[in-house]
Amino acid sequence: MAQSSLDSALSCSVCLDELKEPVTIPCGHSYCSLCIHSHWDREETEKRLYSCPQCRQSFSPRPVPVKSIMLAGLVEELKRSRLTAPPADYTAPEDVSCDVCTGRKLKALRSCLQCVASYCERHLQPHHESAAFQRHQLVAPSHTLQENLCSEHNEVKKMFCRTDQQLLCVVCCMDQHKGHDTVSTAAERAQRQAQLPNRRTRLLQSLQHKETELKRLQQEAQDISRSAQTAVQRSGDSFKEMVLLLEKRRSELEQQIRSEQETHLSRVQELQDQLQQDVTELKRSISELDTLSLTADHNQFILRCPPLSTHTEETESRIQTGPRLDFEDVTRAVSELRDKLQLSLMEFKLSLTEPITREDFLRYARDITLDQNTAHKRLSLFDGNRKATFTDVSQGYPDHPDRFSVYQVLSREELTGRCYWELERSRRVYAAAAYKDTERNCVFGNNDKSWALRCHNSGYSFYYNKVQLNLSGPFGSRIGVYLDHSAGALSFYSVQDQTMKLLHRVETKFTRPLHAGVWVGLGANAHFLQI
Repeated sequence: MAQSSLDSALSCSVCLDELKEPVTIPCGHSYCSLCIHSHWDREETEKRLYSCPQCRQSFSPRPVPVKSIMLAGLVEELKRSRLTAPPADYTAPEDVSCDVCTGRKLKALRSCLQCVASYCERHLQPHHESAAFQRHQLVAPSHTLQENLCSEHNEVKKMFCRTDQQLLCVVCCMDQHKGHDTVSTAAERAQRQAQLPNRRTRLLQSLQHKETELKRLQQEAQDISRSAQTAVQRSGDSFKEMVLLLEKRRSELEQQIRSEQETHLSRVQELQDQLQQDVTELKRSISELDTLSLTADHNQFILRCPPLSTHTEETESRIQTGPRLDFEDVTRAVSELRDKLQLSLMEFKLSLTEPITREDFLRYARDITLDQNTAHKRLSLFDGNRKATFTDVSQGYPDHPDRFSVYQVLSREELTGRCYWELERSRRVYAAAAYKDTERNCVFGNNDKSWALRCHNSGYSFYYNKVQLNLSGPFGSRIGVYLDHSAGALSFYSVQDQTMKLLHRVETKFTRPLHAGVWVGLGANAHFLQI
């Protein structure tokens, strides 16, 4: 009996599931004990008729179902067989299927390179038993067997054309590749197989080098993380100490101001009290004088009225209050301290985001070559297009839409990320960075697409969008330019020996790649250095 037929025979027609505690009713049909009793419970009426769910035969009174020992045994046997029977080794979508199986295909056990076919265990037997298949080469099941067949002649590819580096069948070898250097695939395999040890040795050397570099980088990453963690901890402690120190100094200063305030207020209050007393005494004296002036007795008037000189001295006497106390000096000193602290913090921020020493800058060095298609016709380019010199004679450059009509030129290189370059100059030169589409009739710095450091004989000035900013700094012939494109930072430095002096820093948002640029004045030249 087929498996599906057996499953159907041992299923209950009420619950459509496998029989559980199978029982048989008088008509001969079998059901789960619970299913037939539930069915009859629903049918129970006054007529007391009970039917079979399959044949509809009626019974009265209600029958007593009899346990089916044979069906119960078959159900248990079926359960045991399911647990012990090996699953059929059918193919999954990712498997190689047997090319001989019909219907539902079994998984292939091996593939034959000569037959260009794959076989399951049963259909593979002839390759093990028949002498005709003994020389066939069996390999692991492969999805690419059809690639071994020539699509034009339907022959197995057994030849290799070294001239065209192609796999061929014998017909192709004698036809389209006649006269070429052709060998059997076995010979080509043997030659390449002989090269494998050397290739493997080179790959092992490369692997060892890469692993060494990987370990070095891993160690560097650990060192960076450890250093950063230590820096965070120590700088955090330092900032806390600075906050406490500032708070302590603020408290001391406030206490000092309050103390000075109380001392001077006490002195002023004493003077106020003295003056108030003098005012009261003077008012009393004036009142007495007014009364005295009305006395008719001349003798009494003379006796009670002092000479006029005494009153005059008293009137002219003044109380010395000393210099007026003013706390503006304190306020001014605190403001100066605040400004110095802000400047220190700004310089500290710059030192964190930008390289410090020239050696640090050289890690981001870029070689700059000038684009002749952008150069003004009076600019001569030489030294591998790294040097631009102003000349009195046109260089005869062909017309080009990128060519400037002012004495300047852009680099070929697009600059993004972190970049650093240096140029050596003589006389009047503008070191610049600009977008590719900066106006061709506009000097660098006179629009919003370029930034220029103008180097004069007397000093420096910075231009952007026609706004000029005069700068101070050490005068020299070498200029360094540092770009951090993603951070929106562009910095110009005076380079003397190994010393870097910041001349000006731009903070903005760059929207596209930049190019190095230079404007060259009359009789001047600019040389982008290879560093």
